[in-house]
Amino acid sequence: MKPLDPPADWRGIVRQLGPGVIISASIVGSGELIVTPKLGASVGMTLLWFIIGGCVLKVFIQLALGRYTVSSGKTTLEALDLVPGPRLRVSWVLWPFFLMFVAMIFQVAGIMGGVASIAHIMGVPVSKQVAAIVIAIVTAALLVVGRYKLVERVSLVFVVVFTLCTIAAMFALQSTPYAITWAEIGEGMSFNLPPSTTVAFAAFGVIGVGAVELIYYPYWCIEKGYGKHVGPQDGTPAWTARARGWLRVMQVDAWVACVIYTVATIAFYLLGAAVLHKEGLAVENADMIVTLSAMYQQTFGEWSLWLFLCGGFAVLYSTLFVATAANARLLVDSLSVLRVKQYADDAERALWVKYACVAIPVAFTSVYLIWESPVTLVLIGALSQGLMLPFLAIGAIYLHHRRTEKSILPGRATVTALWLAGLAMIAVGAYQFVTEILKRV
Repeated sequence: MKPLDPPADWRGIVRQLGPGVIISASIVGSGELIVTPKLGASVGMTLLWFIIGGCVLKVFIQLALGRYTVSSGKTTLEALDLVPGPRLRVSWVLWPFFLMFVAMIFQVAGIMGGVASIAHIMGVPVSKQVAAIVIAIVTAALLVVGRYKLVERVSLVFVVVFTLCTIAAMFALQSTPYAITWAEIGEGMSFNLPPSTTVAFAAFGVIGVGAVELIYYPYWCIEKGYGKHVGPQDGTPAWTARARGWLRVMQVDAWVACVIYTVATIAFYLLGAAVLHKEGLAVENADMIVTLSAMYQQTFGEWSLWLFLCGGFAVLYSTLFVATAANARLLVDSLSVLRVKQYADDAERALWVKYACVAIPVAFTSVYLIWESPVTLVLIGALSQGLMLPFLAIGAIYLHHRRTEKSILPGRATVTALWLAGLAMIAVGAYQFVTEILKRV
């Protein structure tokens, strides 16, 4: 693909937005629909500040990883393998990723459980187990035959509609007995922590740009054009100008996505805190969807159950679909980084991605059929993502200072924000390790 000059005006920039939109569609999923309301239901308004910070801070890590990939053409795993330190076949920062990847199969299995549960509640005349198998077959078939764009566009429409409905529900709360007061908002912004932070830490791992989305993002930047448009780094002023132009598009892309998922996450959290917490409802495995639907029914009325079911199905399935496609690429790249399989060319790599698009649905469907506990399965993946964030922060900071082409580095304010975001992730991870993991050992 020949290098392409970046758009010269805002209209052109908007037309080129892509990976951030994909990330938005996949982010407004299990984290927002399951983990965030569960957190709100358990602690009330207390952690509103934590939710907002978790959404915004990680964008700086995302941009650092994306900047290196756009300038180098390397995938996230190839980039992280450059981090110095102890090596056991690969860099030490990749071994937590491999553990997270296994845990992600559990998370996607939980999402599968949510999709199957919604289908069952909607009256699909098969058991949840059969529905899960059919959904897995359809997902694999769509990805193998290359219908990604169709599902991406349809899912995006439904996700946007459901997100807007959720935001509307947040405002509609004010005319119900669950109205949120300014005193409650003040409580939520008071930087307090609950006695147990396990669910909060799980939420931190998946809200906004979760650890897995941070890893996905550079892959989409390569496939959707940013990396290819810039072209190979040749040290010329033309390359620098082109790279800076496309990086501006990437920054707009990432921040537009940030606004979308931050507003959506706040809406889901406030609904969980205002409705579920006040009603004493806990988001548990057995009645997960029924409990979550109360956020709509107590706000809009009983008629909104079907609105919630349709929107929830679209949101969770889009997450399932995007996660399958992205995890397939990560699996194929992992085999290469581990030197288990070397690909002759891009065509062979693409073929193995198709194989993985079949293998991964088989794996997560098997997990769900064995362990039908969707909330627990999602939390396993979410906790693993939270544990991965400090390692990603270390990798992003290293790549920024030691590997990224100097001519395209951002200004001091962005670098300061990158360090603050990285230190915050390390601090959250260390706090969780000390207070919740060591005390149980």
